[in-house]
Amino acid sequence: MQDSFDLTTLIFLALAVFVIWRLRSVLGQKTGAERSPFKPVDRSRTEPPANRTEGDNVVRLPGADRAPADRSQAAPKAEVRDWRGIAEPGSAIANGLEAVVQVEPGFDPRGFVEGAKSAYEAIVIAFAKGDRKTLRSLLSREVCEGFEREIDAREGRKEVVETTFVSLDKAEIVAVDVKNRVAQVTVHFLSHLITATRNAQGQVIDGSAETVVEVPDVWTFARTLGTRDPNWQLVATEAGA
Repeated sequence: MQDSFDLTTLIFLALAVFVIWRLRSVLGQKTGAERSPFKPVDRSRTEPPANRTEGDNVVRLPGADRAPADRSQAAPKAEVRDWRGIAEPGSAIANGLEAVVQVEPGFDPRGFVEGAKSAYEAIVIAFAKGDRKTLRSLLSREVCEGFEREIDAREGRKEVVETTFVSLDKAEIVAVDVKNRVAQVTVHFLSHLITATRNAQGQVIDGSAETVVEVPDVWTFARTLGTRDPNWQLVATEAGA
């Protein structure tokens, strides 16, 4: 009985040793398919980035290596100006406005349009009244001479022009050109006026004293950029469509 017990015990012990040996042989191996547990970055095994400086505590995120290593060398993005309501991006007008701003960063096209509207009304009224002083301050010499010739001829015939502004419905920049620091900005105006020309007897010989008419005009204003004189002058006029 004692021999049978000893033999049985030895057999179970042998089986236990075998099972333990097999388990250790399996658990102690790495197959390469295991998922590594999450752990902080081991700085002792990680070389610092080439552009990292002493005291820099920034940790580069995954994918950062795909960005330029030296951001200071990256090409700067071109400033995209807001020309909404003035010009389409990339158009000839937008390019012309950019050329003006390159010389005078403070140039405001919207402010220019508002100023052009005021100048348009002032010039039309001054021409009707024969106000040479106002015209000389707003027109180039060549254009002013043409206006004054018309005024002289009209006064020689003793004619009087009556003009009333009803509305100025449109003032749109249609061209911008810069050459040798001289900027020329062309504006298309659309106004509604009541205008009549009377002879020496007071009779209406042109236009109407009651009818509102639509008047399209295309005027070009010019100015030498970079000078102290902020005033633009009318350098060309033509009838609009």
